[in-house]
Amino acid sequence: MLTFIDRLWLSYGDERIMIVKTNHKDKLDLTLLRPGHMDVHIHMSYCTPCGFRMLASNYLWITEHPLFSEIEMSLELKKVIQVAEQLIRMRYHPR
Repeated sequence: MLTFIDRLWLSYGDERIMIVKTNHKDKLDLTLLRPGHMDVHIHMSYCTPCGFRMLASNYLWITEHPLFSEIEMSLELKKVIQVAEQLIRMRYHPR
């Protein structure tokens, strides 16, 4: 993987963004994590009710809905990550 990344850097010059996702950062080779390879590390936690309201506002332009309380209770019980993906689908393909 390191060789692949280095080739990308050589091929595309200074302007590039690469997004790499892992559930086990601790299992990656430390060479991959050093500056120059992966410079920004973002922890993406589970969606909270507050985060859900912000996503609904940003993607669907709504701040209140009758189902919000039910959705927020579900978020408290279950660990959900891919909320924005679903809201984007609803934005462009409403039912």
